[in-house]
Amino acid sequence: MTAPMRPRYELAERLYPYARSPDQDQAEPARHPVVVVGAGPVGLATALDLALRGQRVVVLDDHEGVGQGSRAICFSKRSLEIAHRLGCGEAMHAKGVVWQRGRVFRDRDEIYAFDLQPEGGHRFPPFVNLQQPYVERFLVERIAAVRAEGAEVEIRGANRVDDLAQAADGVTLDITTPDGPYRLRADYVVACDGARSPIRERMGLTFEGRVFEDNFLIADVRMTADFPTERWFWFEPWFKSGASALLHKQPDDIWRIDFQLGWDIDREAELRPAAVRARVDAMLGPDVDYALDWTSIYTFQCRRMARFRHGRVLFAGDSAHQVSPFGARGANSGLQDAENLAWKLDLVLRGVAGETLLDSYDTERGAAADENILNSTRSTDFLTPKSEASRLFRDAVLDLAEGHAFARPLVNSGRLSVPAVYDDAPLVGPDALPGGPAASRPGAPCPDAPLGQGFLLDRLGGGFALLALNCTPPSVDGPEGVPFERIGLTCERDDPLARRYLGDAARAVYLLRPDQHVAARWGDPTPAGIGRALRHALGTTA
Repeated sequence: MTAPMRPRYELAERLYPYARSPDQDQAEPARHPVVVVGAGPVGLATALDLALRGQRVVVLDDHEGVGQGSRAICFSKRSLEIAHRLGCGEAMHAKGVVWQRGRVFRDRDEIYAFDLQPEGGHRFPPFVNLQQPYVERFLVERIAAVRAEGAEVEIRGANRVDDLAQAADGVTLDITTPDGPYRLRADYVVACDGARSPIRERMGLTFEGRVFEDNFLIADVRMTADFPTERWFWFEPWFKSGASALLHKQPDDIWRIDFQLGWDIDREAELRPAAVRARVDAMLGPDVDYALDWTSIYTFQCRRMARFRHGRVLFAGDSAHQVSPFGARGANSGLQDAENLAWKLDLVLRGVAGETLLDSYDTERGAAADENILNSTRSTDFLTPKSEASRLFRDAVLDLAEGHAFARPLVNSGRLSVPAVYDDAPLVGPDALPGGPAASRPGAPCPDAPLGQGFLLDRLGGGFALLALNCTPPSVDGPEGVPFERIGLTCERDDPLARRYLGDAARAVYLLRPDQHVAARWGDPTPAGIGRALRHALGTTA
């Protein structure tokens, strides 16, 4: 018997209230090209990207809007670039708290400070702090706007997926609503339904990896304070509220505080307001006026599915992989999942690429997940040493770091998120640009750069592009049905564009993918070579 509908958590904003769909009255299940399960940032970004490419998409979510609490708060420069391409990057930038500097302390002493973007010429900062509900709201508003312009995309709130069955030609989903159950058919399903993914459970799939024996308390407090907009992290903090602590500013005078509590704790007792206040008071002082806005306790988990593609069901975001919050690798890697998957699924649905192109999603994003898990695991091991030898090493590093620069890279308070580079991935083509910068090598995301009154990424549409710098774009056409454009630009040696794309070369030609990753580059390419690289980037040599 199907369980009745119930809220997953208390709603902060009801953005897509339940409304009966005509699909619920069909004698046979309605069929859609893509059904996305989950309306978090990853599911919404996937649906929006596909809709902007002309695909018909339905998003199913078991609640009706964003929940309470900040949850993910650190969104990277690459995430802002992805959101900008989707039409809501400026909203995130304007609302978010911009930061690029951080300070690391031990007890009362500052060990060192860092700057994540010492070089200018960027549209977006390294990070903004912005509560996840805002990101979800901006994406929902953008989806509503493109829907009003004719895009075939909708979000169905209070539509809970209870089961699914996969066949060679599609997927059947069993859905429960306040009006009762109904069924849908989909060519493809994208599961963005979170760390406890019911889709993953229904399919009998599991996570592989580690759950770390420690607990961390999140306390979002509302206060007016003159702390700078920096990331402050303490090892062995003098205020004794935890083995480590983190302080971040968010919009609306909300401050995120994380306290490391240890493993053997009473969660219910630690979440009582009096207990939380005792820790916050010790940190801020008894005379600071604040209000508790949201609290939660989490454990570190560094795990992933063995494969992200299972036939016509593809997993993205937390449903596919999990990492610790330190380093801001969760939501940011999930948004990169969305941008990697959307263009490939679009071309497959259009029939201009074979289904095997979707295997490259698993390969590329699986490697990215492994990199994130490796960095997250190292951060966790440094924060919570598991042996006496590990603790001695950690303490020695902290002792040295204050006075010796060589030791500072070894201090690990959370290696901050950077976009994945698909080195040696199946779709990556040749690097035939002697002296080309490493930051723009094949597989890397395109570095942005000022261009006239705008930026380079503004010139890139949603398809493939041939970018020629200081030379005429070769006369090459893309395969039939594949969006393709040629762009010719000139730049001076000291321009950011030249530094980021030419390096020591006088000219260059780049083949860029629809997700703004470099597919191949040359100093002096032939049309035949470019054609081969383009077919290679589509997963075919035909």
